[in-house]
Amino acid sequence: MQKEKIAFIGTGVMGSSIVKHLINASYEVTVFTRTKSKAEPLVGQGARWANNVAEAIEHADIIFTMIGMPTDVEEVYLSDQGILANGHPSQILVDMTTSSPELAIAIAEKAASLQMDSLDAPVSGGDIGARNGTLSIMCGGKKEVFEKLLPILSVFGKQIVYQGTAGAGQHAKMCNQITVAGNMIGACEAIAYAMESGLDPDTMLRSVTSGAANSFSLSDLGPRIITENYEPGFYVKHFVKDLHIALQEAERLNLKLPGLHLAYDMYADLLSKGYGEKGTQVLIKKYIK
Repeated sequence: MQKEKIAFIGTGVMGSSIVKHLINASYEVTVFTRTKSKAEPLVGQGARWANNVAEAIEHADIIFTMIGMPTDVEEVYLSDQGILANGHPSQILVDMTTSSPELAIAIAEKAASLQMDSLDAPVSGGDIGARNGTLSIMCGGKKEVFEKLLPILSVFGKQIVYQGTAGAGQHAKMCNQITVAGNMIGACEAIAYAMESGLDPDTMLRSVTSGAANSFSLSDLGPRIITENYEPGFYVKHFVKDLHIALQEAERLNLKLPGLHLAYDMYADLLSKGYGEKGTQVLIKKYIK
C-alpha cells in the first residue's frame, strides 16, 4: 500500500527531528521553511525542497505545519499565498504550532468549507522528545480524522491523545504550558537554594528527581541549568507567546491564575533583556547572576 505524501512547513528545532522520523519511516516528504539553510540537512537525507507554500502542498495528502507565532499560522493558512487558498479537497491539515484555540477553530471551519479536514495537534517534549520520537501530541478536530492519522503521528509521538473538537488540542497545550511554567519556577528556585545552602546541585538532583517533586523541568533541564547550558530545547520567545495566549484564554474564561501571571512577567522580563533565543531554563538568571 502506497504511503501518503506529506508536506511539512517549518523545520525549526523540533520540526527538523520530526521530518527525519518521517523520512526514516519511508514517507515522501516535501519541506518548506522561510530560511532555506535550515532545511538543507533534511534535503540531504531525502526530503524534497519547495520554494513556497503552494509548491510544497501541491501533491501532498497531509500537510503538517510547525511554525512560530499565531500571526505566522494565520499567514501560512489564511493568506492568498497560504494553504487554504492553494490546497485542494481531501487534504488533511495538521497544525502542530502552539497557537490560539480560536484560530484553530477558524482554520477548521474554513477547511471544512473547502472539503478539507484539519487537526490542531500541538506537542510537548521539547527537542529531546522530538529527537527521540517520544512527543506527547494533543489533538483537536474530528475523531475519525485523528484515528486516520494515528499511524503517522505514532512515527514521532508516544502519548497521542484525542482531546475533543477543533481547538481542544490547543486548550490542552495551554494546560501543559501552565504546568511547565510553575515547574520551571520550582526547579530554578530549588537549584538556587541548593547552591546558596552549600549543597552539591547534582547530588541534590539525584534525590529530588527520584521522589514526588520530579518533573521534566527538574530532571531534564536541571542538569543544563547547573552547567550553564542555556541553548534552546524550547525558546524563551515562544514560551512568552504561549503564556500570553494562556493568559488571554484565562481572562476569556474569567479565571484567575496568579502563578501564570508571575511566570509570564518573569519570562517577559528575560525576553526584554535579550534572552529570547535561549532555552526556558535560562529562568535561573532571575535567581543567580
